[in-house]
Amino acid sequence: MTLDARPSGVSIANWRLSPFNRWSFQHVREMVPTAAIRASAGASLEPEQNVAAGKSLQVPLANGQRVTLDQFLTDTETNALVVLKAGKVALKWVSSECDVREPHLLFSVSKSITGLLAGILAGQGKLDPEARVTRYLPELEGSAYGDECTVRHLLDMTVSLDFVEDYLNPESAFGRYRRAMLWNPVDRTKETLDLLTFAQTLPRLPRPHGDVFFYASPTSDVLGMVVERAGGRPFAALASDLLWSKIGARSDAYVTVDGAGHPRAAGGICVTVDDLARLGEMVRNQGRVGSNQIVPEAWITDMATQGSREAWVKGGQHLLTEGRYRSQWYQTGDQNHTLCAIGIHGQWIYIDPVHEVVIAKTSAQAAPVDDDLDRDCLAVFRELAKTVS
Repeated sequence: MTLDARPSGVSIANWRLSPFNRWSFQHVREMVPTAAIRASAGASLEPEQNVAAGKSLQVPLANGQRVTLDQFLTDTETNALVVLKAGKVALKWVSSECDVREPHLLFSVSKSITGLLAGILAGQGKLDPEARVTRYLPELEGSAYGDECTVRHLLDMTVSLDFVEDYLNPESAFGRYRRAMLWNPVDRTKETLDLLTFAQTLPRLPRPHGDVFFYASPTSDVLGMVVERAGGRPFAALASDLLWSKIGARSDAYVTVDGAGHPRAAGGICVTVDDLARLGEMVRNQGRVGSNQIVPEAWITDMATQGSREAWVKGGQHLLTEGRYRSQWYQTGDQNHTLCAIGIHGQWIYIDPVHEVVIAKTSAQAAPVDDDLDRDCLAVFRELAKTVS
């Protein structure tokens, strides 16, 4: 089967399941509605280069066992990996089942891109992180995102929200959420929701906003709609003009949208692995590309150094035990002040500023969440950051 051949039997009911996900994560626009995020009009594709295959490079797993990088990437169902050292490609690995020209679904790495857009608008004075969400989305009055919930609570995932991120139960509230975004089959004879009307139905918990880190994807979708209202334009157009056309992206990206055109800002952005690495390099350079400041430096600094450690600990996060969360990015809490953007099924941006390394990884892991694989990824990334040149 060729790389672009649609697998027999793939449908909206199973497209995120293995083995279909190896194809569908690279062909999302053939499954659900999308909006284009344009690269610069003058951008041109670079010739493909496989800098190093990594077949003999030994890397450590979280338990101390050492394997070849090739084996690790195969075992973690990686589609592609790019490692930049001081802005130059030091290593690139591509699966035989991956077409790196095709934008790849990022899942929750999308949240981190949305956080950068919020930072750009804040720098322009169009978005106030301390303002109430209802300044931008009055329709959410009476929901968990009403009353004293602020944009900063959205950015830092500290909304007091009654919601469970249950990826595998189609009948849960999360299943209703995925139907609202058109990622699951929709029964037109029953309730039909879009992302905004779904957010209106979400209740809050008794605790105050800002007290506990609580990871919930609808919160980032609300942030995406706040970005639209504050910027006065559709999310994809803002992402094109404020970010994608500015970072040197070589390929158009896209974002999935619901039936009303609302962006799936929490998990629906699709980009090539090379452009994902370029995005990470911009963040490593404090929001700059060359002499152009794309994201305010103060926003990047805040993103890398602030955030409530107390809220993180109360949230019971186990992967990054020393970490924090700020503006939709993870701080690992290590001595190198490493930043991460993480998506289910194995999507990553890993930024080690001390070693001047950026790692981008796209994958088609069968399980949405696998903490053991994530720990192995972190161990391998730390080793690559120290050893690549």
